[in-house]
Amino acid sequence: MELKDIKAIIDLMKKNSISEFELERQDFKIRLKRGGITVSQVDDGPSTLMVPAGVPSPTIAIATASSTANDLEIKSPMIGTFYRAPSPESANYAEVGSEVNPDSVVCIIEAMKVMNEIKAEVRGVITEILIDNAKPVEFGQPIFKVRPI
Repeated sequence: MELKDIKAIIDLMKKNSISEFELERQDFKIRLKRGGITVSQVDDGPSTLMVPAGVPSPTIAIATASSTANDLEIKSPMIGTFYRAPSPESANYAEVGSEVNPDSVVCIIEAMKVMNEIKAEVRGVITEILIDNAKPVEFGQPIFKVRPI
């Protein structure tokens, strides 16, 4: 199975609100679940478990913040290191007061030497940055607060 096929399955999961998907063939098994992707190769030896680089998780969790009624949280879709800019010399992707749309890149999370661009997935204004630059983040950890427009 190719990466484009996995991405197509993820798109179908989003469009149809499917929370879990599993496909099994002779020597290949894939199981997708909202919040993470697991791909495993099945053979006579030990199985290999990997997450393909550059494949977005089916959803980036965005939940209503309990502290401010209207603000949303952009949560980390993976474990890694949080970076506010593409390089130390570059300007930050987002600042407090920056207006973002669903396709706006707000940060990078480095996981296993791969730089993953994280998009806002919401239209609004950044009200708070919850993580310091170059600090570790956990899956589901809030990284930004956004006031929807």
